[in-house]
Amino acid sequence: MLRTSTFLFICVLIAAGAAVHGAATQRWSAFEPDMAKTDALHSFQVQYRDWSSEPVPTDMPTNERSTASSRRYYSPTANKVTVVTFISGIPGSVAAHTPDVCYPGSGYKTLRQPKKEAVELPDGRTAMTYVADFEKKTATKHDRARVRWTWASDGGWIAPDRPRWQFATQLTRVPVLYKVYIVTSLPEEGEDRPDDDAATRAFTAATLQQYGAAAK
Repeated sequence: MLRTSTFLFICVLIAAGAAVHGAATQRWSAFEPDMAKTDALHSFQVQYRDWSSEPVPTDMPTNERSTASSRRYYSPTANKVTVVTFISGIPGSVAAHTPDVCYPGSGYKTLRQPKKEAVELPDGRTAMTYVADFEKKTATKHDRARVRWTWASDGGWIAPDRPRWQFATQLTRVPVLYKVYIVTSLPEEGEDRPDDDAATRAFTAATLQQYGAAAK
């Protein structure tokens, strides 16, 4: 027969496992996100100078209980196009499917491996992102893109070393996790790692600040 202490220990393990699984899948009402806030964030539009936007279909892979929406931004003055994708959902889903895995899986070659980058925001704060460059050539198209991505649960953008593990440890207090992708085109020819121009840097900073404020 099991000793009482052993039996109680097993019960605690079962209860803890059930709680973690319930949080991960948001089965328990205590972990349900604010759907009105989530809907507002998915319809959010960055307001910056003469940059206008339109919704575009997104092919970003998503797991269960997560949602993705994309907008294409264009500045006639800077003659720049940027696509911003916003993803929200349970931490286990949103922490996965990073571009360094998804882009090569879609036929892209990695030109520059992901590295962390600090983005200085207009309000003086700093957002941490990952940034990587990718390239895909076909018979009719040559696509080179720079992709930045970052996560937030409370308005502050971070780029953890092991996002899936870090966010998994926060399940009981982070009912919904947000992730932003900022994709800018690179010249078809030229430097493998060209610096961002001033317009791209400014729009990136404005995007992260405005989404961060909306996500608080």
